[in-house]
Amino acid sequence: MDNPGDEGSAINRGGFYLFLAAITLAMAYVVWPFAAPLLWAALAAIMFQPLYQWIYARSNDSPNRSAVAALLIITFAVLIPSFIIGGLIVDEAANVVIAFQEGRIDIAALVDDVINALPSNIQQWLDDSGWGDMSEMQASAQQFIGESAGLIAQQAISIGGGVFGFVLSFATGLYVTYFLLRDGKAISARIMHDLPLENTIVRELADRFIGIVRATIKGSVVVGIVQGTLGAITFWIVGMPSVVLFGMVMAIASLLPAVGSGLVWVPAAIYLLATGSIWEGLFVVFSGVVIIGMADNILRPILVGRDTGIPDWIILITTLGGIATLGLSGVVLGPLVAGLFLAGWSIIQDFREPVPVETPDEVKDAEAILQAAPE
Repeated sequence: MDNPGDEGSAINRGGFYLFLAAITLAMAYVVWPFAAPLLWAALAAIMFQPLYQWIYARSNDSPNRSAVAALLIITFAVLIPSFIIGGLIVDEAANVVIAFQEGRIDIAALVDDVINALPSNIQQWLDDSGWGDMSEMQASAQQFIGESAGLIAQQAISIGGGVFGFVLSFATGLYVTYFLLRDGKAISARIMHDLPLENTIVRELADRFIGIVRATIKGSVVVGIVQGTLGAITFWIVGMPSVVLFGMVMAIASLLPAVGSGLVWVPAAIYLLATGSIWEGLFVVFSGVVIIGMADNILRPILVGRDTGIPDWIILITTLGGIATLGLSGVVLGPLVAGLFLAGWSIIQDFREPVPVETPDEVKDAEAILQAAPE
């Protein structure tokens, strides 16, 4: 016969868990407007925790001053330059949009210059295949730019009308980053202790979470910024316009496996060579292959190492999906979710009992024993 006290205790526990779930959802709903700054604050605290520890070891055990010093370095070395570059990109993008609207950029003429520089047999093949007439592409490009201009105008109005919200979110992110830098280890230890999972699983997930965050940011963001910067410098040397905008596009293209930044500098080199700018085109090719291309091959193993083993195609899909659903935060959050997904399933495989598999030698020995056994 069941003990009525046990039944009452179970009911009480169930009611408490229900209350805990409800108040957790309510808390998530309340802080959701600041989800993006909280996410970036957590990522910044993870990435710059070594900087904080380095300052802390030299500041006579003063955690408050160490956190303030680390936060000032982050602000002046990362955030302010990012805002300046972002402003330049917006200005150049607006100039490109206006140039398309006024007809000062003619895609058909640019392609015609490239086609006219090709051998006659290739030109004939392009004409026969229909690729020689770029009028339809020009019309589609003009329509696309017009729609993009309207979208940019709407976003500009939205940003202009939400300056207070942006400042509030930015200040909240810095404020939370300060506390996460100072108390991050204690907070993470408390979370790990309170999670309803085995300690070994929690430690494994925590280690992989930190590794994936650092690998994603260093492998995608840092390498992309380096390649975009090198591309912008290359285009500035050869005299191309809107170099900061092209650098940003190259940084985004570096996320794509296989093609990467070549999606930007290869067409630029082809156009320069086709229009008679020989040394400029050859320099872009040299920089794209030797400098920009090798930067990924050299930096990624150094920065990332063995922190993550996410396949390139999964990184591509989750990055694009993250941007589509979460905006700029999806650049990091998409691959992070993918990494934790793969880590969770790999941990399951580690904790499952291995199924014994007979090797060929064991099978042969078993057959020999059966054949030697008397009937």
